[in-house]
This record gives sequence, structure tokens and C-alpha cells, in this order.
Amino acid sequence: MKAKILLLLIFTALVYSTKAQFSDQEDFTYEIGASIGAMNAFTDVGGNDGIGSRFLKDYNLKTTQLSGGVYFMVKYKNYIGLRLEGTLGSVKGYDSILPPNDQQERYLRNLSYYSKIAEVSLLAEFHPIEAFTENEPLVSPYLLAGVGFFHFNPQANLNGAWINLQPLSTEGQGFAEYPNRKVYSLNQLNIPLGIGAKYDLNDLINIKLEFQYRFLFTDYLDDVSTRYIDPVIFFQILYRRGFAKCFVAE
Repeated sequence: MKAKILLLLIFTALVYSTKAQFSDQEDFTYEIGASIGAMNAFTDVGGNDGIGSRFLKDYNLKTTQLSGGVYFMVKYKNYIGLRLEGTLGSVKGYDSILPPNDQQERYLRNLSYYSKIAEVSLLAEFHPIEAFTENEPLVSPYLLAGVGFFHFNPQANLNGAWINLQPLSTEGQGFAEYPNRKVYSLNQLNIPLGIGAKYDLNDLINIKLEFQYRFLFTDYLDDVSTRYIDPVIFFQILYRRGFAKCFVAE
């Protein structure tokens, strides 16, 4: 199996959010908001036409999923804010999305995955125009950076049933025969970075268009990182375990 094309990339989100804003002190404002948007991922599985390209060249619009979230932010003098955000969504990929071509190994491999995503993140939001000028623009561009903690659970569909992939240890994770392959955690940190633009509808409500990009510290978002182990050894180990860890997800 091929190595990761992009090791540290996860979903991109294009988010429209409507927020209420109220002032408590002269220098501070407090915002609460909700968002709806789109989520996608760059992984080993699926992608775009070809043997695999970097970043947006491997983006496939057909695997885009719906996402949504809520947040609370404390903002100082309208140019820098700290926001706590919760996001729910999902990501997926499947090799069969690629055109059938004998030269495309990903299509012939025919893997697929689906995972729900639940994330809590702490983000700093910086508005440069307000920071360096006294202007209050109608549209304010801004930058985002922070840290996130998320839960994922890669699954595959077999005859209509969704199977949790992590307990199967398809690459030998946790098997004594493969001591260098550790069981990966379904709870991970990430680093979100982003850009956006804010438009004030009035003194209380604004709308944002936002793009967020996340770097991961796991290569197993799609349950694929290195190579599958010998099928004979794989089934021998599962047989010894009585298939106790191989279960159908609810």
C-alpha cells in the first residue's frame, strides 16, 4: 500500500456564520455564534484523478460533507479575539471515485472509509485593519490560528453494515508480531489555521465567510498509513482472539 500523500492535512471548511454581539465594557465585546459549512479531507484513500497529488490538486469535491458548529468569543478592541468553538461533521473517501485505469493503483486498491468528526478548538482571531488603523471597515479580513482536540472513528461499509476499522488492526497495530506498529488513538490534537472575512449587517449581527485548514498528528484518519500485513498472519491472530475486537458499529 502506498504511503500517505499528505501526512498532516485534514478537512477544509468553508463556513458562513451568523452571530449576536453585545458589549459589556468599552474595550471588550462578547460574541456567540453558529456556523454551517463544508468539510473535506486529504488522505491516502480516494482523492483526485492520477496517482496522487499534493494539496488542492488532490481535492475531490464529490467527497465534501456538511459540517456545523457553535462558538463563544471574547474580543479586545475589535481586532483580536479568543474563541472557543465546537464543530461536528464527517469526512469520507473511496478509491472507486477515481476513473478506472490500470495505471491508477488507488482505483485498483478499492479502499474506502467514512468517519464522523467531533472537535473542540481554541482559536485566536486577528483583524489587521482594525489593529493598524483607526478605520472600521464594512468588510474586515482576519487570520485564525489555534489548537484543537478531536474524535474520529474510521469505518467501512460491508454488505450494508458499517464496520469500525481501528479494532481490526489491519496494519498489525498492537500485534506482538509487529512491535513497531502501535494502536492509534481515536482522540487526537490538531493545529487549525485559517483566513476569513467579516461583514457587519448591523451593530448586533455580522456574517463571516471562513476557510479553516487543519494539520494532524495522526496518519490514520482513514485507517491507512503503511501496508497491510500478511493476510495469513492477520486471520490467525484474529482467530486466536476469537474476533472479540472485530465488531459491527451501531
